[in-house]
Amino acid sequence: MSFSDLGLSEKVLAAVAATGYTTPTPIQEQAIPHVLARKDVLGIAQTGTGKTAAFVLPMLTILEKGRARARMPRTLILEPTRELAAQVKENFDRYGAGQKLNVALLIGGVSFGDQDAKLMRGVDVLIATPGRLLDHTERGGLLLTGVELLVIDEADRMLDMGFIPDIERICKLVPFTRQTLFFTATMPPEIRRITEAFLHNPQKVEVSRPATTAVTVTQAQVPAGREAHEKRELLRRLLREAKDLKNAIIFCNRKREVAIVHKSLQKHGFSVGALHGDMDQPARMAALDQFRKGELPLLVASDVAARGLDIPEVSHVFNFDVPHHADDYVHRIGRTGRAGRTGTAISIVTPLDQKSMAAIEKLIGQSIPRAEGDYDVHAEAGEQGERPREQRGRERSRGGRGKPQRGERRGHDRERSHEPREARGEARAAPEARPAREARPPREARQSSEPRNGARPQANSSHVPSIGRPEPRRQREIDSEPGDHSHLPAFLLRPVRSPAGA
Repeated sequence: MSFSDLGLSEKVLAAVAATGYTTPTPIQEQAIPHVLARKDVLGIAQTGTGKTAAFVLPMLTILEKGRARARMPRTLILEPTRELAAQVKENFDRYGAGQKLNVALLIGGVSFGDQDAKLMRGVDVLIATPGRLLDHTERGGLLLTGVELLVIDEADRMLDMGFIPDIERICKLVPFTRQTLFFTATMPPEIRRITEAFLHNPQKVEVSRPATTAVTVTQAQVPAGREAHEKRELLRRLLREAKDLKNAIIFCNRKREVAIVHKSLQKHGFSVGALHGDMDQPARMAALDQFRKGELPLLVASDVAARGLDIPEVSHVFNFDVPHHADDYVHRIGRTGRAGRTGTAISIVTPLDQKSMAAIEKLIGQSIPRAEGDYDVHAEAGEQGERPREQRGRERSRGGRGKPQRGERRGHDRERSHEPREARGEARAAPEARPAREARPPREARQSSEPRNGARPQANSSHVPSIGRPEPRRQREIDSEPGDHSHLPAFLLRPVRSPAGA
């Protein structure tokens, strides 16, 4: 079957032919006729199967008729991340080049003013992340009552990122008579509940079993020690010894770990970029663009890069951290082996990751073999310059790096300790220059001189507590006798004058 058999318009067919595609993928072949028939569609397919074109191409055909109104978009596409939203807009720009359609992108990291100006001109296709879309609706700058077609893409990722409450709010803002297209790679119970609530007699399109990995991806796992430096050493060795490595995405679980691994690889001479959620939008787009163009062969990323990013020629994926959720493993390794190409996915597994690996193998229905080769991370420690734990312990014991020794100060004070005393401005006096401390009388002498039986002390009484060094409370209680108030401060022992005439 060819694209001409699916019922697409002449303009869309010409745009598809210009890109060089001739045969639709299974998800496109099954979903496009249902979309053109204005039916709700539930599409289930693994990543990299052409889900984006499965709704972009029929939407372009539908939108050839009609005209957009200000602040009232005709169609709405929801994406979980900024990168996915920008990628969908690129698809509309590519396939809709021959049509005069207004496409707007509502994502974070961009000023509201520019986005409001586009909405005022009228939008045929609105592509947005849930948070920024709700911001515009709450500000009164956007009405969703004119939406004819709603697309919820990467729904399982929406669930992982906590966007399901936002999706429910948005679905209540669009007309009940809308057409809804729902695409996901997995079907957890919460996603199933959403489909039952917001889809009306949907046509189910499933081209592969949920949570399956592509057969074109060669998977392997490599054991590693518990220490972080051991994992980094092993990663560098895997990168150097990888066969046919053209480029690679290295996934970490935390944003902080992304920064650490990125800095470590740069230190050891690798050309590498970073991508995680705390980066501002221009930096994220620049790193992704450099990786796509081949200017950076390596990209260290969080799971923000695990879903739907269309980088067709990624040769390797490395899981520096085994994902906590088994579904994320399917999406991570789906970045390689796309469009019929072969790829390699290698996971670095510590003893603490065994439970997560068992869950992954259960989900995908196959065991992940151990990589061939002897990967002894301790043997490489001296070569790469990172010290194992035992060596760091010996350095600390003999005054090396680690805990400061006696007399040594931390931070910038440690550096200042080498400066002359005059430069530091210290005014500490020498021990012999300090004034001599007054000798304290023996206990017997103090007790004999202290008043007893509640007698009022004299002004120059020696029992007044010293401000500089007060006596311990327990000692005062021992020294005092019944009826002795010498342990009280002097101001509490002053006589109280009665009012005149009392």
